[in-house]
Amino acid sequence: MPRTQTGIYWLTGLSGAGKTTLSLGAAELLRSLGYGCLVLDGDILRAGLCSDLGFGPEDRRENLRRAGEVALLAARQNLICLCAFITPYQATRTALRQRLGGLYHELYIKCPLETCMRRDPKQNYAKAKESAANNYTGLGAPYEIPETPELCVATDENPIDLCVKMIAEYVIMSQQTTTGA
Repeated sequence: MPRTQTGIYWLTGLSGAGKTTLSLGAAELLRSLGYGCLVLDGDILRAGLCSDLGFGPEDRRENLRRAGEVALLAARQNLICLCAFITPYQATRTALRQRLGGLYHELYIKCPLETCMRRDPKQNYAKAKESAANNYTGLGAPYEIPETPELCVATDENPIDLCVKMIAEYVIMSQQTTTGA
């Protein structure tokens, strides 16, 4: 029988840090243990729900606000929601924490810019370097390191399977703390 527990686990970090890979892996592991999960990914939302938005500061805030509202809808349906978004500004993460309340858990997917640039799975850094208007996070636009994440996962120091396990274990632990199990 599926578990009816909930929460919003916001994976933040630079492009190429491993947010999508880790959220998909953790969701698969959690589902195998009977947890209902939804993964929200920045690229997927930008292809549909947020396709009308650009990458300036206001559009970035609106993109993340919409993502937070979708995550809240999922959480209210007793799903664990794993959200993979760069979310570069502390003020935006603080606003999400305030809006989503106790459901919100910030997971910092830590990886040095140089490693992310080497990985560059979507060739975003390469494209940004060629662009005259370089406002890409980590290069021309800042990424503000989270001040108080509930979990920090260093993907340059640990294998992916261990990182996935760390996230899943944190989710399970936080579920037990929330429900008093």
